[in-house]
Amino acid sequence: MPSRQPAEIESSTAVTDQKAGQETVQWSVYILRCADNSLYTGVTTDVSRRLDEHNGLAKNGAKYTRNRQPVALVYQENADSRSEACKREAAIKHLSKLQKEALIVKSQKNSDKKHFLDLNQVLKKP
Repeated sequence: MPSRQPAEIESSTAVTDQKAGQETVQWSVYILRCADNSLYTGVTTDVSRRLDEHNGLAKNGAKYTRNRQPVALVYQENADSRSEACKREAAIKHLSKLQKEALIVKSQKNSDKKHFLDLNQVLKKP
């Protein structure tokens, strides 16, 4: 399996296919850190929208995160297709929590940390 680098949070879910001139959907695998310090892994085409849903700002948040808000995005990587995203999600879900934490730390060292929300920032009141 090739080494994967975490993706930056993107607001656009469509990517133009240069050869065909068509837009294709960009799938992402993500990990959220919940208020109780547990980790939630999922797939989506729009991480920002999904984060809002998990935090109760929009409908359709996962039942798991509903009672563990707020949640913060701590890891994201792009996948070539929904199938690949789901396979990667399954692989991540089979990791131990310690292995997931190592994946998160490694990704944050390899990327610009401003793209990842710190749970302490989420908990601060304006």
